[in-house]
Order: sequence, then structure tokens, then C-alpha cells
Amino acid sequence: MSRKRWHLFGLVAAAGALVAGVVVAPANAAGGVSAAFSKGSDWGTGYEGKYTITNGSSASISSWTVEFDLAAGQKIGSLWDGSYTVSGQHVTVKSTWNGSVAAGGTASFGFNGVYSGTFVAPSGCKINGGSCDGGSTPTTTPTTPTTPTTPTTPTSNTTPTTPTTPTTPTTSNPPNPGGYKNVGYFVQWGIYGRNYHVKNIETSGSASKLTHINYAFGNVKNGQCSATDDTYADYDKAYDAASSVDGVADTWDAGALRGNFGQLRRLKKMHPGLKVIWSFGGWTWSGGFGQAAQNPAAFAQSCYNLLKDPRWADVFDGIDIDWEYPNACGLSCDTSGAAAYKNLLAALRAKFGSSYLVTSAITADASSGGKIDAADYGGAAQYVDWFNVMTYDFFGAWAAQGPTAPHSPLTSYTGIPQAGFTSADAIAKLKGKGVPSSKLLLGIGFYGRGWTGVTQSAPGGTATGAAPGTYEAGIEDYKVLKNTCPSNGTIAGTAYAKCGSNWWSYDTPATIGGKMSWAKQQGLGGAFFWELTGDTSGGELITAMKNGL
Repeated sequence: MSRKRWHLFGLVAAAGALVAGVVVAPANAAGGVSAAFSKGSDWGTGYEGKYTITNGSSASISSWTVEFDLAAGQKIGSLWDGSYTVSGQHVTVKSTWNGSVAAGGTASFGFNGVYSGTFVAPSGCKINGGSCDGGSTPTTTPTTPTTPTTPTTPTSNTTPTTPTTPTTPTTSNPPNPGGYKNVGYFVQWGIYGRNYHVKNIETSGSASKLTHINYAFGNVKNGQCSATDDTYADYDKAYDAASSVDGVADTWDAGALRGNFGQLRRLKKMHPGLKVIWSFGGWTWSGGFGQAAQNPAAFAQSCYNLLKDPRWADVFDGIDIDWEYPNACGLSCDTSGAAAYKNLLAALRAKFGSSYLVTSAITADASSGGKIDAADYGGAAQYVDWFNVMTYDFFGAWAAQGPTAPHSPLTSYTGIPQAGFTSADAIAKLKGKGVPSSKLLLGIGFYGRGWTGVTQSAPGGTATGAAPGTYEAGIEDYKVLKNTCPSNGTIAGTAYAKCGSNWWSYDTPATIGGKMSWAKQQGLGGAFFWELTGDTSGGELITAMKNGL
């Protein structure tokens, strides 16, 4: 199969510097329920705030209410993981899905504050009517156990009841200890020429290092979510015992789920903490989103029906929207308007509720008047669990004569072909539009982009065209490049190499480590990568991501 999803875009960006700091309110005290404020990113006219509720008592609580006062001139721009009301400068936040907090457990909500002049931290904090320093006592005590048991994976193909969101992490194969997300794409067509199957996720050691898998891609046709025409790969291909992820052969029994979906179900059973998200669109199949945006509720209903199909309802934990690009041009141009993207995600969240993940892969075009400016990403942020920011493919051999440049620069550097074409610019611009840093994931490419006809080793050289690649000119997997063209330099946090007349840029375990450190410094929610088949058989790159997070 030759379907690819590469993100080619023109970018001209300039983004403001962020000032990060932390202001912590009263320390948690044992013996009661407390709340503490902390400040994340600050961009001069606004900041990201967070309140963490800690149950220091010996009994669980079923709900919480936090009150605080904003300084004069401040206001709430947006708030997530809670519902809120405002009276003057007094803000009252009530729990939503995260109200139950076990003894010794925590919950939190976040918000974007808007201010002018000098930042002043909120004051007058109260929780459940008592002091935020731990003077509050539990108001209700559930009779059910406070520690959730490890969830079981359904073994039948019947539609499970809507799951409730756990109040504490599961005890089996939890996500990264620090809470960072490590999300990887599994491509439907990889089972063909690339010979990469769900079993490879396990044998490479990647499964235990992933928090989420994005299954790429579902289609968008006639304004609705749709499976692709390749149903054989999705749910019909029969795996024998040797090629199956759990060593058990598929059957042809009535109702048996085979193919990638069946294998993913088994992988989840082996790793109960692992979540699988069905991603729709991509470079090839984003053309249908414009029609979908004309009736967001109908689109959301179609997606819900597809994910809840009784044959695979237990496989998917959420939906990912990879619209390339709202109100802008990708493979085709969209003219649905700046509000269409926000409206589409609002409808999805309304339909799927809080028990399912709603995520989205988004542009990293931070240019003035560019793709980030074309749609309301700041407004849409309240409806998503996170954004996968596609911080790669800034430069490549579509500019056949060069100049050579790293396709995924973390920061700017002297001689960069176009100012602002960096991950830092994209993240800064999204934060400036009010997207919480914790809802931004940094993108990593498990591949390189390259030119041929190059005589200069350092970036900035001329070229004659795209370097040859295994599947497509100008692009090659990391697992190939590490041997055929080993890195001999770094620029802007990304590796590069010249081998003969070919020049490549790509990320290595070392540069990924640096990017993960940067992501944590920025307060990001983690990182994601495109895609699993580009890594080595031992999972070098995903290991670097996991270790870095």
C-alpha cells in the first residue's frame, strides 16, 4: 500500500517568549481536604493556572467545590475539568467527572487567566466551604471500595456499557509515572510492504512504553465517519498463532474479530493500561471534513455509531480528528470558516461525553495569518483531551534545490531558511491563543527527510532533488538511516548527516532526549510520534521518548 500521511506546509512564524513560573498556595495538610494553586506558563497577558485537590483524610469524597478570588482586572479565559461560575472577582469551581477522590488521592482542574500589568496570584481559597490548607473534612463517604480493581477486557463482541472515568489510575500497566502521554501512530497499511503488525508493537518492547495508540486512519465520507475500503486489514485478516500478538490463532467462528482490530484487542488485554484511539482524516482523507462541518451533530453521531459497533466497541477508547487543515489548504483547500473546527469538536465532546477521549492532530504553522490563525484552536481546546501538534515536515525536498535544513527543528538557528519554522514557535503561538500547555503534545518523526546532489555538509547547501527512499523519494525510516547515513552533526536540536551526495535530517535517541526535556520544561502534556514502523526492531526511539518523559 502506498497511502501516506505527510504534512507539507509553508510556514512563516514568529512567536512570543513564554515566562514560566510557579506560585503555590497553602501547602497540603494531613487530616483534611486541601487545595493548592500553581502557575505554569505566562505569556505576559495571560497565564495557565491549576488547582490540585488533595484528600489527606482517611475517607473518600464524592465531590468538591473550590472557591477563590481573582485580583482586580483579572478574569477567567477558559477552564477545564470543572464547571465554574463567576460573581465579580469571586470564582466558584465545582467538580464534574473528577469529583470522587479516594483517601490519599488527588484531583485537579486548570484554567487560563487573563491579566494586564503585573501578575497577582488568586487569593481567598476555600474548598468545600473550609480553608484550602487542609481544614476541610469529607462531606460524603461512598460505601464502595475506594481503590478500583483492574478493569477487565471484554472477551465477547457485544457493545459494553459506557465506562465511567476512573478516579485513580489503574494498578496494572499504568501510564508514565509522571503522567506524561507517549502516543504512537499505528498505520493500517503497515501490515503490507512494511510487514509491521500489532505483534511487532509487543516484540519491540514498545507496548509497555506507550500510553496510547492512534490507529490511522478512518475516512470521512459524505459528512460522516467511515471505515476505509480496506476492511481486510482492519478486521478480517486471519493471524496464525506464530504471527498473532498473544500466540493464539484467529478463528473463523461467527462474530470473531480478526485483523488489526482483533490484534489490538488482544494487545490491550495484555496491557490493560494501554488505550487505543481511532484517528480519522490525515493528509489523504481530510477532504470530507468540510461537509462534516456543515452538520457537526450528525457527524458526531456517525462517529459514535462507528466506534460503538458491536464488533469492536471494546477496542477503541476515543476518537482523534486529523483535519488537514480547517479553513486552510492541505491536499485540498477548506473554506468552512474559522469556527467550523471548534464546532465540530464541541459536537464530538457532547456526543462522546467525558468517558471517551477526544483528541486532534493539528498544524504547526505559526506564521502570521497562517494555519493556526485560520481556525479557532484556542476555543476548541476546551473540548479536547489534548492536541497532537505536528512539529515536523517544516522543510523537505519539495523545495528540490534546497537549501538543506532539518525538517523538525526545535528552535531557530542562524541561517534557518524561513524564520519561525520551529517547534518552539508553534507551541508558543498555541499557548498565546489560550491553549493550556498540558493539552499540547510535541510531535516527533520516526523518519528523515533528505536531498541529493548536495556538496555541503552543514545545513544550508544547495541540492538537485529528493534523495532516494525505500518507499518514496525524499523520505526514509530512522531504522534505515541510522545504518546507511549515520548522524554526524546536530542543528536546532535535530540530527543531520551527509553521505555521498545525499543529505538527511532526522531525530536520534539523543536529540529525542533533548526534545523531551524541552517538552517538560514547557509544561507540555507529553509527546507523540509518526509512526511505529520507522523505529528499530528494538524500539530505540520510543525508548528514548519514554526515558525522556
